[in-house]
Amino acid sequence: MITGIIKSQQFEIVAQGLTPDSKKRLSLSKALAKAGVTFNIYVNKLGQIVLDPQKTVPAHEAWVFENKQALASVKRGLKQAASGKGAYLGSFARHAADE
Repeated sequence: MITGIIKSQQFEIVAQGLTPDSKKRLSLSKALAKAGVTFNIYVNKLGQIVLDPQKTVPAHEAWVFENKQALASVKRGLKQAASGKGAYLGSFARHAADE
């Protein structure tokens, strides 16, 4: 299970010799630079801990990740745009709802 979690074997030590406080907490401020991230926490039999950062998706946007065709289309469009294959079609502001 954990082999799919570790995306890079290049770890760096950001703190050493930390001792948990009376409530068994450790400060991770040096390791956590990104705001808005949640974590899945994994512990093995040796007590090693892996924090796997997660970003949540708003429910109204989750459909694109659940629809394989839509997600493939979005990825294809992003790839085309990154390679300069897109064409400017003008503003679509007049089609936006004023809600």
